[in-house]
Amino acid sequence: MTPPLITLEEHFFSSAVPDSLKQAYSEQLKHVPGIFDKLCDLGDLRLRDMDTGRISLQVVSHAPGLTDPAACRAANDQLAAAIRAEETRAGGSAREAKSRFAGFAVAPMGHPQEAAAELRRAVAELGFVGGLVDNHYDGKFFDGPEYDPWWAAVEGLGVPVYLHPNWPSDDMAPRYRGNFSDAAAMSMGSSGLAWHTDTALHVLRLFASGLFDRRPRLKLVIGHFGETIPFMLQRIQMLSRRWGDFRRDFKTVYDENIWITTSGVWSLDPLRCILANTKLDHILYSVDYPFQGNAVGLEWIKELEECGLVNDEQLRAIAYENAEKLLGIKAPRVDEK
Repeated sequence: MTPPLITLEEHFFSSAVPDSLKQAYSEQLKHVPGIFDKLCDLGDLRLRDMDTGRISLQVVSHAPGLTDPAACRAANDQLAAAIRAEETRAGGSAREAKSRFAGFAVAPMGHPQEAAAELRRAVAELGFVGGLVDNHYDGKFFDGPEYDPWWAAVEGLGVPVYLHPNWPSDDMAPRYRGNFSDAAAMSMGSSGLAWHTDTALHVLRLFASGLFDRRPRLKLVIGHFGETIPFMLQRIQMLSRRWGDFRRDFKTVYDENIWITTSGVWSLDPLRCILANTKLDHILYSVDYPFQGNAVGLEWIKELEECGLVNDEQLRAIAYENAEKLLGIKAPRVDEK
């Protein structure tokens, strides 16, 4: 029997989204039917799609690319209003196994001090359970000293931050162009490959900077089956010994500080690798809605349930229990309503 499902990488477009950001999504908007309406909806359409995928609780976050501090604040306020409306309908919050929505905050990562302040506001005042931020800001990663206030806020709040892939910056984009179509270049520079490898690179940069020694209680989430890191884990562990003198090696940081989700990767092959080298309680189900369909994710869950790779206890952990533990929320039992 399919267990309750919690998903963590599930996006929306706020009314503050500029036209330039919509253009960045042109390929997805062309190829995924109805995606724009789904991105803009924080109500009945989203809930119906969740029912189709048997998702009990969705942790909603803004789609990548929002950078302006005022726009980030407006997006968080809009999401918070939708969560309050759902809580009113459900008669309680996600922490009480009632509401079907919870929130991850978007933050203006080009402005580290303001990003830290907005995360604090979103958690303390709006009740969000963490943050989801772009993997870089205009090609800049977050391993420099100017981001110490941001990481201090993340650790101090005790909430996870989901490091989400982002579009290539102007200086990154040329490396993905070649003797092929612009559409192929755009895909290679984003969801076709670079989103994942660039996020993996960012995690390695954070480790090499000593961040996890300075902030040992950080909680970092990465999607798409770990953005290639599990596949390369043994090699990273071996070679990262050359990068500096760290109190904890990379594998220890991976075990203690990093969670991974299944978002948007509908094959059991990567999971076979992950189950061999990743702590089970650090593996979380996610879909990447609406860029991926909830029904497709449900088919993957059913395949996992039937294939024998995990037992019933392990399936429940991946499906919802690990997310409950990490985020302090509980999956409502939708079938009982």
